[in-house]
Amino acid sequence: MNLKLITDVEDLQGVTVIVRSSLNVPLVEGEVRNTFRLHRAAPTLEYLKNKGAKVIVIGHIGRERQETLKPVYEELKNIVPMSWGGSITDEDFVDIKNSMQDGDIVICENLRQDEREKNNDSELVEIIAQYGDLYVNDAFAVVHRSHASTLGLAGRLPAYAGITLAEEVSKLSAVMQPETPSLFLLGGAKFQTKFPLVEKYLDLYDKVFIGGAIANDILKARGVEIGKSMVSDISLENASFLRHEKLILPEDVVVDGPDGVRVKAVGEVNPDESILDLGPETVKTLESFIKDAKTTLWNGPFGAYEAGFVDGTESVARLVAAAAGYSVIGGGDTVAAVDKLGLNDDFEFVSIGGGSMLTFLEKGSTPALQALE
Repeated sequence: MNLKLITDVEDLQGVTVIVRSSLNVPLVEGEVRNTFRLHRAAPTLEYLKNKGAKVIVIGHIGRERQETLKPVYEELKNIVPMSWGGSITDEDFVDIKNSMQDGDIVICENLRQDEREKNNDSELVEIIAQYGDLYVNDAFAVVHRSHASTLGLAGRLPAYAGITLAEEVSKLSAVMQPETPSLFLLGGAKFQTKFPLVEKYLDLYDKVFIGGAIANDILKARGVEIGKSMVSDISLENASFLRHEKLILPEDVVVDGPDGVRVKAVGEVNPDESILDLGPETVKTLESFIKDAKTTLWNGPFGAYEAGFVDGTESVARLVAAAAGYSVIGGGDTVAAVDKLGLNDDFEFVSIGGGSMLTFLEKGSTPALQALE
């Protein structure tokens, strides 16, 4: 993609720039649990600050309208100096805007407190746009959403890609043309959102490993007993890739049931058990593929990560981090595992995207990205 970059704008002194950042981070008891996305938001904000721009940061947090970005602000201001601006739709925000000096950064309240954000409402777009001279989208994590802050503003103001967003597009575009031998690792749940991706990457990559809950869908379609394991709301019985020669599935799994947590070979799961993680033999099989791969792409965990079944995901993370090939990873729990293990710097690139990463890998663009070309 040929994106317009904010770094190509020659004079930003005194220019008011509205920046859509990726601020949706996990909170525990009102405190930020993981700062990865916040550190990735910093380069664009620091660049604009140093150029003397007046920066208004917008974003969202969580799924409930009452959720606030205040805890995110408290954490982010320790990375890049800024002040709290409250809701950009409040009448008194005009006073905050008028008091800004060159190099100031103001962060605004959760945009999803206003239902017009998700609806890409033109009235909300106009309210926000009145405060800015330029618009920058640096929120790759939501570029698959056609919201007021991602698509609407890009059509209302001169629009540019931020430093982090441009890097995301560049790195993910590179793995869409992998160097062989190549390996695609796909986990998580909800096969209905990943069906086209599996079909596409079985053509693009030499090997595709599917783990996590979405592997249960394939095993079920093959007639393998999966017990009470999580499955998607679709049937794969007639899927063309069910027995594709490039497809790799778990050989053994960790199950939980009446007899407790145990490792079992695939095909030996009882009807009253649930598959919750990869088994050790599967990890050993993956080790050889990971070591040989010149390109490794990975999205999604391989177990019920938030329930504590982390061994499969973390074992694979260590293997990919130690391998010599070009590796790109993404997805919330995947990134959390890597961050927990302190392995972030051992990958070529760690994406801030989850659903947006999958959408980009499938389609190569989104309306929000096209608006920046």
